[in-house]
Formats: sequence, structure tokens, C-alpha cells
Amino acid sequence: MLTLTGKKVYLRALEPEDLDFVHEIENNEDFWEISATQTPYSKFLIRQYLENAHRDIYDIKQLRLVICTKRHRAVGLIDVFDLEPKDRRAAIGILVAKKKDRNKGYGSESLKLLCDYCFKHLGVHQVYANVAAENKDSRRVFENNGFRKVGLKKDWSLFNGEFKDEFLYQLINDVH
Repeated sequence: MLTLTGKKVYLRALEPEDLDFVHEIENNEDFWEISATQTPYSKFLIRQYLENAHRDIYDIKQLRLVICTKRHRAVGLIDVFDLEPKDRRAAIGILVAKKKDRNKGYGSESLKLLCDYCFKHLGVHQVYANVAAENKDSRRVFENNGFRKVGLKKDWSLFNGEFKDEFLYQLINDVH
């Protein structure tokens, strides 16, 4: 699908072969803060998730795609979730898993591809993201892709005994 193909990366559906990659990400405690995870996931549960990943986005309100380099190496995940067809909006989350793959444009290009997909194929009017105030790299990716910071949620999430602020970012599709 051309909508999901860029110059540096392409986005693809989850495959059974992604079990180890997804298991590693879901069980990496460094990512638990952004995913609201508090317990490890077994390979059994992730295998079940992958077996159901083909379900319709309008049914499960979520679509998770793998971010791959042009050399077919998986570098991260990007999600559309909380799809609200009536209000024509959806949330977006993105993760480039390894530090060595960050700051290479993979996240930014993936975000643009997914927003274009949401606007063109899902017919959403807006996409939004919740980003930890201290996550400057993620904030920069959203801001550089036209998202506007529209709100601050004070003490929004508790992690390791500390309350953290979160920003709400929004991108509205002005093309009707």
C-alpha cells in the first residue's frame, strides 16, 4: 500500500514472526511508563494478540503496525487506537524501540504516513497524542509533523511514586 510507504520506512501489519520483537518491547520496563503497563506479558498472551491483530479496526478500535526500514528490519511500532468513527478522531502512539534507531527520521516519517492513512482511508477529521511533558524527543516529532500542543494534564500519570505531567497534541485535517 503506497500510503504506508515512505523514503526511509514502511508500515506493515503484525505477523506471527513478530512475536519476539513485540514480546521484547512489551516487557521492556523502560517503556512501561508510556504504555501504562505494570506487569510483564507472556509469549502466550502476545501470540494470542498477534493471532487477533487482523481484526477490523472498526471492531476493536485499534490498529498496530510495525515500523520497518527499507531493508525490512523492524525498528518500532505505531498505533492508531481509541478510534471514534462518530466523532471522526483517533489517538496515535509511536515507539522506536532502540536508541540506535532514534533521531534518524524513522519516527517522523512513520507518523506522517500514519496520519495520511488515517485521514485518507479511515476518514478521521483529527488525530491526537498524549505525550509525557519530559519526553522532549517525542514532543519534537509531533510538533515537527504539524501537531499543536492544545493542553496540559497536570499530575496525569503516576510512575515510580512520582506524578508526571502530560501534554495533549492534536492534528486536524483541514482538507475536507
